[in-house]
Amino acid sequence: MKVLYFDCSMGAAGDMIMAALAELVPDKGTVKERLNTIGIPGIKAELRDDEKCGIKGTHVDIFVNGEQELTEDCYKKECHHDHEGDHEHCHNHDYDRGHDHHGHHHTSLADIEGIINNLDVSGSVKKNALEVYGIIAEAEGYAHGCDVDMVHFHEVGTMDAVADIVGVCMLIEEIKPDVIKASPISLGTGYVKCAHGILPVPAPATAYIVKDIPTESGDEEGELCTPTGAALIKHFASEYLPCPDMEIIKTGIGTGTKDFKKPNCVKAVLGEL
Repeated sequence: MKVLYFDCSMGAAGDMIMAALAELVPDKGTVKERLNTIGIPGIKAELRDDEKCGIKGTHVDIFVNGEQELTEDCYKKECHHDHEGDHEHCHNHDYDRGHDHHGHHHTSLADIEGIINNLDVSGSVKKNALEVYGIIAEAEGYAHGCDVDMVHFHEVGTMDAVADIVGVCMLIEEIKPDVIKASPISLGTGYVKCAHGILPVPAPATAYIVKDIPTESGDEEGELCTPTGAALIKHFASEYLPCPDMEIIKTGIGTGTKDFKKPNCVKAVLGEL
């Protein structure tokens, strides 16, 4: 039995999961080519070698019409400052929630469904991607007290998240594991600076997504798990436990943007029981 195991001891984000999976396929260079040609509006993906705390891995950068979503953690000593007028978006590879900054328009869940359904990918990839987005939209609706149909996503972050989600679904289809398992997910501590202001970690949408699965705060201050990362792990993983005993075939390391005391990465282990 082929097992795919995600080590989320340093959290989970869509780009980190995709980068880890890219190291498990025979030629990770094809991941960039496929993402850039399946029809996601305005995106350009770049894969590069990276290193965190001496650990080598792969990092994925997603640009949307030349822009890239960025994040900024807010530590407790900073949270008394006046952040009025701050236009930081909520996470590096997710979406802004409900504010129209810098002239960007927003897309609804129906718009996203239309985009995914028109991509040049298999029906299985579309199905999984839509189900992951359904998890995110439900969480956003809960966090903001509105129906799922009323949830709108910021344009740049939306296409970024679509690329992450579809990329992960494509790679899992290519790897073809019989079962997917994961460790408990580290969420981080402290605060994150978002379009809505300063939010405690985990952000409300992330907290809603992980409410039924094992998590830990970890000992790093900052946001370790994004809604996209949480939704991907929740959708695909059937069990949460330490890495099972198995014959390891290959290991992939996907790095994040931030730097912590520990390596900021997701590890994907492919093995045979």
